[in-house]
Amino acid sequence: MRQPIMSAIARKAPRSIKLLGSLMVLLMVALPLLALLPNIHPMNISTYTLMLVGKILCYAIVAIALDLVWGYAGLLSLGHGIFFALGGYAMGMYLMRQAAGEELPAFMSFLSWDHLPWFWWGTQHFAWAMALIVLVPGLLALVFGFFAFRSKIKGVYFSIMTQALTYAGMLLFFRNETGFGGNNGFTGFTTLLGMPITATGTRIGLFIATVLLLVGSLGIGFMLARSKYGRVLTAVRDAENRLIFCGYDPRGFKLLVWTLSAVLCGLAGALYVPQVGIINPSEMSPTHSIEAAIWVALGGRGTLIGPVIGAGLVNGAKSYFTMAVPEYWQLFLGFIFIAVTLFLPRGVMGLFRKGDK
Repeated sequence: MRQPIMSAIARKAPRSIKLLGSLMVLLMVALPLLALLPNIHPMNISTYTLMLVGKILCYAIVAIALDLVWGYAGLLSLGHGIFFALGGYAMGMYLMRQAAGEELPAFMSFLSWDHLPWFWWGTQHFAWAMALIVLVPGLLALVFGFFAFRSKIKGVYFSIMTQALTYAGMLLFFRNETGFGGNNGFTGFTTLLGMPITATGTRIGLFIATVLLLVGSLGIGFMLARSKYGRVLTAVRDAENRLIFCGYDPRGFKLLVWTLSAVLCGLAGALYVPQVGIINPSEMSPTHSIEAAIWVALGGRGTLIGPVIGAGLVNGAKSYFTMAVPEYWQLFLGFIFIAVTLFLPRGVMGLFRKGDK
């Protein structure tokens, strides 16, 4: 049974990789400071650039969350988009209430609603919105995982079920009568905690919160990977039947990491929405969940750092190609997946592990 890949990388990573990681951390710290410079300053960056990088960092958190369940427990989820979107919708409900004040949210007035649905109660309070951001994805993952792992569903069947879950959620949220804005979703946000959401200070605060969540997610991942729990997860991935023979019940281990992964996605979605300014059911599209799997595969699953690199590379390329040649972006994404499968089976991080078998 192979030990967690992250341990091997930590021992074998060349000094240049560690230096690159340190430079990336310094860059993330410097970006908000550069946004404070006067517009005429040559090193000034726009709030749009800050938002774009913040969005990519939110995707990187999703990649880490997926790597915890796929890279360590061997559970390929093609439905993490639903957890990301649920966290985003919970934050969007708070932002819509802030924009509406004492009135109903704009889309409800347009649909001639005369009262708030019961599940909107309390969403004008930030603390309750934060609770929903954690509880809703977490409880959905807990219930889904309990029945899936109890039924010993794994492999391709588990992937299909997770994809069906996010697709069902997308169809549900597309309906106007569900109370989530239908096809248009939520937009038109104005304030966050009483501060203008488009103000530079608010953008910087959201960016810093995203960086902190990213670092915290990596810290949690490293802690789990180097613990006894991480070794058991690796055994679940590599030899689950042998693990059961040794007296372990893998269901609890899988359920815990699955639920934790969903909560991280929900938090990433909550930070994504105020930075981008919109949330709609398309975020639950199975395509987005498949893209997340490509980020992890490109960077190197079971490495934690690799998925961050993969998310940055793919979404950076996506930002460029969707502006330069938008009609070829999907072809380029498919090419990435094929190239990684053929030439980088261990992802980008595998390039630095040539001697590891």
